Amino acid sequence: GDVGKTCGIPKEHMHRKVVIYSPARSASQQGRTTMGKWKFNFESTEKYQDPLMGWTSTSDPLAYVGDAALSFDSKESAIEFAAKHGWEYTVSVSITSLLRPKAYADNFKWKGAPVMAD
Repeated sequence: GDVGKTCGIPKEHMHRKVVIYSPARSASQQGRTTMGKWKFNFESTEKYQDPLMGWTSTSDPLAYVGDAALSFDSKESAIEFAAKHGWEYTVSVSITSLLRPKAYADNFKWKGAPVMAD
């Protein structure tokens, strides 16, 4: 990527592998904030466990960039961004089910007379 060469990215980070994905909705928040957004993460590098505290850490400065900072409105823009920087990418497509809007009152609607089994 031309951008990576001109903006001073270190050589060891020039040919990284990136996973592009559309994040799932949070289980606790059923809003539509993250729906339709695309993010990317760098494939993880080696991790180590801190002997004093027991925390898992990494010395990779780009390990959490995709989760925290970057989001894209379309898959194509995320792919273009990765290609500009010279990163190999893999697109992870998740299958999302369509949700039908439903009112709470629908739980108590008349669904017709019960059907008797023979």
